[in-house]
Amino acid sequence: MSKLEQAVADTFAIKSLETLPNILNRVEVLAKDFATRAGIHDKDASFPFENFTALHEAGLLSLTIPRELGGEGLGLSTICRVIEGIARGDASTALVLTMHYLQHANAARSRRWNPEVYKRLCRESIEGIALLNAARVEPELGTPARGGLPATIAERTTKGWRLTGHKQYTTGSPILSYFVVWARTTEDEPQVGNFLVPRDLPGLQIVETWDHLGMRATGSHDLILENVLIPSEYALNINPISAAPSFDQLVPTWGSLTVSALYLGVATSARDWLVKYLWERSPSNLQEPLATLPRFQTAVGEIEALLFANNTLIYSLAENIDKGKYESNVGLQAQAVKYLTTTNSIRAVEIALELTGNPGMLKRNPLERHYRDVLCSRIHTPQNDVICQSLGKSALKVK
Repeated sequence: MSKLEQAVADTFAIKSLETLPNILNRVEVLAKDFATRAGIHDKDASFPFENFTALHEAGLLSLTIPRELGGEGLGLSTICRVIEGIARGDASTALVLTMHYLQHANAARSRRWNPEVYKRLCRESIEGIALLNAARVEPELGTPARGGLPATIAERTTKGWRLTGHKQYTTGSPILSYFVVWARTTEDEPQVGNFLVPRDLPGLQIVETWDHLGMRATGSHDLILENVLIPSEYALNINPISAAPSFDQLVPTWGSLTVSALYLGVATSARDWLVKYLWERSPSNLQEPLATLPRFQTAVGEIEALLFANNTLIYSLAENIDKGKYESNVGLQAQAVKYLTTTNSIRAVEIALELTGNPGMLKRNPLERHYRDVLCSRIHTPQNDVICQSLGKSALKVK
């Protein structure tokens, strides 16, 4: 990194820190409100539209939009704290918000979008509720992180690109204004890449298939595209299949750390509920709260250690990235953080369940929802086996 780049990174980090207390105050207020409805949305698998109205009114939907386009352009550590805070109230809302943040952060860094298209998208995202997310997973392929080419096709026409395909697990689909669709072209020399698809076009359909164990209010339904015509300038970054793909290591780094922060928020909410429960529960044979017993104190102490480790791992790396002080293998480091912190978050909630027994599993208590939600951390790319294999190959110096 050059001296100029380092100076810009330092300034960027300082500005992020200056706005952090005000932002986190807004986040805390919203999270408390979201928590009052999280259980209802979870039970019904209904989408929390009202939460995104509140996020927009609080000015929290534009945090990763570049400053020059009217957003905040905030750094990774601040975004992680926002996501963690929102997840304490409603993990599903936090996941949809995370995907929106990541798409803008990635677009701002790549600068490969048509400038006028991206300006318009940013303006819509600031003035109203215009969220976006990627649509990549397919029934035939599964997750593209494990290799393969999309079955979704993009055909070039005189009027633009015509897309046809079927995507799964499109998080936030009930509210998304745009989908970043991964597809391949039908040319003699096929290309593969992303295409921006507005929601309101003919041939686009959302099929409500999401009925999951956890993260039930994310609206991660199927996206069906049948001859959906988009303008030529909505092809975002397509390249020949034979070409070596360009790689920005900060893209997966942001993904790993933001997801880690989200599930830290879930585990922290579980800890908070447990502490309250242990002070309120006074069995007749004890005549004092469970919180006064050494066994419970020790178990809560174990949870605290796990959460402390998570905080240290996530935010030390995120802050270094904001300052431009990171190593060439930062992507792999972020994957290791995801593996460790999500494992810790799952264990923290498991300890709470072990302590509380039946009350912890009752539907009327949020702990069982926190457990179902935190288990979803294993699903997000990269998954644990991929992370550990990558770490092992790095240590063994195997390509």
